[in-house]
Amino acid sequence: MKSFRKIAFVVNEDKTGAMELARTLMGIVRQAGAKQKFTTRFPIARGFLRGVDACCVIGGDGTLLGVAREAVREQVPIIGVNRGSLGFLTTFSADEARTHFGDLLHGAYKIAERAMLECSTGVGPHDLALNDVLIKDEVNSRLVRLEVVADGELVTDYYCDGLIFSTPTGSTAYNLSAGGPLVHPGAEVIAMTPICPHTLSNRSIIFREQVRLRVFNRTDNSRLLVALDGQRNLKVGIGSPVEISISRRKLFLAQRPDYSHFSVVRTKLKWNGGAADASKIGL
Repeated sequence: MKSFRKIAFVVNEDKTGAMELARTLMGIVRQAGAKQKFTTRFPIARGFLRGVDACCVIGGDGTLLGVAREAVREQVPIIGVNRGSLGFLTTFSADEARTHFGDLLHGAYKIAERAMLECSTGVGPHDLALNDVLIKDEVNSRLVRLEVVADGELVTDYYCDGLIFSTPTGSTAYNLSAGGPLVHPGAEVIAMTPICPHTLSNRSIIFREQVRLRVFNRTDNSRLLVALDGQRNLKVGIGSPVEISISRRKLFLAQRPDYSHFSVVRTKLKWNGGAADASKIGL
């Protein structure tokens, strides 16, 4: 892979050890003779990533989610260094970053492409989400009746606390907590999971890559909240559907050459099994 000659650092200074780690990594960049820029502003300013080869995000997955839209606009790969809790997206630990950052600058990495959701609500421009789009009533305690249409065909009405539309990347986030399926990040699908549905047969549905989804609010005297990645809320025009599809634009994540998705899942979700178990079946 090509070398990174100009790096942007986005650092969540509220995370323990993040600033100290940033200084260490920036020192490695200087020693490599590469250029760099730095910010603790969150979310980052529009255009901050313009002209850089990669963006190193030091924080948690929430920090990375706040950078994702701008990284997609500029087609800049993200190097995620975890100083948060779970860290499904920020795949480098602090120790791994210190050890491998110099090699990474010189091309020792691979690029993973992650699907984004595109969402519109009839008010304003389309927006992007890396993890999920949540649709629910503006009042947390109120149930809503949501009608889902896929490619012009009625799926069903859901009477529930809300609906989660998730990318494969986001399947380990709110979708998982709500009982939805884990989806391999390479799959080009959308997972739809109802939150606390009042019909026991309502379960998650996996939609194909090209699907165009429309969600109508069928609840009287109710306004919807549409939250993207748990960070941005969109207004819904009266009578307007919420439209969701897979974006043509991808997010690029720079990972170690030996990165293993299932190794990360086993570690983060505390599953049993590992290399010793794989050897027993000849893997």
